[in-house]
Amino acid sequence: MVSISGCFPVTLSQNLSASWPTHTGPSPLSLHEGLKMDSKASLTVSTFKGSQHHLPEMTNVSMVAEFLLLGFSDIRELQLVHATLFLLIYLLALLGNLLIVAVTTLDQHLHTPMYFFLKNLSFIDLCYISTTVPKSIFNSLTGDRSISFLGCVSQLFLVVLFAASEFFVLTTMSYDRYAAICSPLRYELIMNKTASVRMAAASWLIGCVFGVLFSASTFSLTFCGSNAVQKFFCDAPPLLKISCSEDHIGIDVSVATAIVLDAICFFYIIFSYVHILSAVLRMPSSEGRTKAFSTCMPHLTVIIIFLFTGAFAYLKPPSDSPSALDLLVSMFYTVMPPTVNPLIYSLRNRDLKAALGRILKGTFPQHSLWDKMSVSMYQ
Repeated sequence: MVSISGCFPVTLSQNLSASWPTHTGPSPLSLHEGLKMDSKASLTVSTFKGSQHHLPEMTNVSMVAEFLLLGFSDIRELQLVHATLFLLIYLLALLGNLLIVAVTTLDQHLHTPMYFFLKNLSFIDLCYISTTVPKSIFNSLTGDRSISFLGCVSQLFLVVLFAASEFFVLTTMSYDRYAAICSPLRYELIMNKTASVRMAAASWLIGCVFGVLFSASTFSLTFCGSNAVQKFFCDAPPLLKISCSEDHIGIDVSVATAIVLDAICFFYIIFSYVHILSAVLRMPSSEGRTKAFSTCMPHLTVIIIFLFTGAFAYLKPPSDSPSALDLLVSMFYTVMPPTVNPLIYSLRNRDLKAALGRILKGTFPQHSLWDKMSVSMYQ
């Protein structure tokens, strides 16, 4: 923390014409500026302007140099409990997602579109939860809730990037399952390797575009006064609440665009799952139907919770003080999906468990099976 108590004037004088009459008051073009850093880590710029007929006038513009993230408690014991719980959750998510990435990479039986998208999802989940949870754990352990201005910009960019990419990858996965179940004869043509790579790349690209839009439009605003962010990570709604700018057109357009695209994707996911479940109900095997429902419903539940909690956080009116509901909602769309997705896709998937067994035994298939499109998740 830097504190400069004084005000250092800098005077710039310029004579435009030697024939101008002499004035007893300040020069029309003289400028006195002072820089002062206050105890809240905000940079204050004081500008004095003079003229022939008016006394000097001062305008203050305060720029926040760092933010304070929301802590889960002011009690030291509860801070340690929070850090321990978040550490366990983070390690569980880390282990589960790394395991899926490793297995789907090493075992060529799983080099199919379904597991290619699953590997992308797991990698996104690794990055997503690593953007918010480690910083929150560090803050609870040290008691220092501060985050630099640049750190806040980076965190908002990465949170939006990975959240948007995850939702579009989930949409792509639902399309893949729809094609596999409802159009099995055309599946190899629809979901070839080139198409799969393009879909995954498009998901990442769209996420990156939204990350740039949200971070650029949010931090183009002026921040003054309070620097307390009412979340345990930097997000657009609490940052808008402490902004001094009244014009939010940029972030409003970004949020509206995201809502429209998310709504389209969500309705397509519902459309896909309705047709998938309809096809599953026509399966002759009761065991196949049971396994299909046990896999589809948790996946669909995670998507619904992820989408609606994120929409609730962005669309609800800002509150004066954070509530337990706000904290729970923010955890649902940042912490829960990366933790739950590996459990849904690994514990209930016999292909992944069989591949893990082959890796542990040191036996690997010799040929890639990308073109042998597996739908064993529903068998």
